[in-house]
Amino acid sequence: MRKLATLVALTAASPAFAAGGPFLSLRNTDFIVLLAFLLFVGILLYFKVPGLLAGLLDKRAEDISNELDEARALREEAQAVLASFERKSKEVHEQADRIVAQAKDDAAAFAEQAKADLAKSIERRLASAKDQIASAEAAAVRDVRNAAITVAVGAANDVIAKQMTAAAGNKLIDAAIAEVDAKLH
Repeated sequence: MRKLATLVALTAASPAFAAGGPFLSLRNTDFIVLLAFLLFVGILLYFKVPGLLAGLLDKRAEDISNELDEARALREEAQAVLASFERKSKEVHEQADRIVAQAKDDAAAFAEQAKADLAKSIERRLASAKDQIASAEAAAVRDVRNAAITVAVGAANDVIAKQMTAAAGNKLIDAAIAEVDAKLH
């Protein structure tokens, strides 16, 4: 009922009733406009333009739906790639941490080995220096002993030469010859 009242109100207030003279006359511009409008709507219906427009709108809605589906698929693929990248990034960080930890352990081991090698080298050099010092001491003792012997022999020679007479010297020479003769035969 309400629709009917609205239709009557719209019809009663139409511009066709505002024009003067008979409405169904070709001189009435409102009637001509009404006829042109009805002819236009008839042509649109004859050529099935509303169906074509509905088809175009349906095709556009289907294209939009397909694009949304494709966008969802791309989004899911991007999320999968992102998750894979994050997982690989985490694995790379863990591997880098392991490499750094291993490098620190290796460096500490190398430092300990270098300290041990340095201590051994120092011990070898100290032992070599001690051996050289002992050798130098032995050589110095030997040189002092030889010098003392030389001085003692020289002093004994001087003392014997002063105290020895020619007869005692001949006697010593004969004793030395006899001793050499006994040892050679």
